[in-house]
Amino acid sequence: MMANDILKDKSFSFALRIVKLHKFISNEKKEYIISKQVMRSGCSIGASIREAKNAESGKDFIHKLSIAQKECDETLYWLELLFAAEYLNEKEFLSLQSEAIEIIKIVKKSIITRRKNLVIEK
Repeated sequence: MMANDILKDKSFSFALRIVKLHKFISNEKKEYIISKQVMRSGCSIGASIREAKNAESGKDFIHKLSIAQKECDETLYWLELLFAAEYLNEKEFLSLQSEAIEIIKIVKKSIITRRKNLVIEK
């Protein structure tokens, strides 16, 4: 339960950073397409994690977290593209990348733990 709260907090904090990033890139750099994509996927991570907390079953929980994992990986792609296209400097990119990777690791561990618990419950 504690890992879920950490994941909930980290994903919310990350989403807030992504919203601010979108605002900065669209207002200051006048880039609208990629920044919208990164905002959509970056905010979806936390939403899927919240859905997982209210899952109807263990399999549903795993499914919701798997969506969060995919969205986080997609967010990493958009961040890499923003960095490569020079909309993000290295410090900004590395900070966001590090946070996203940390979330993916926690999500993966939560999925693995839940899968093991499902096998034990059978």
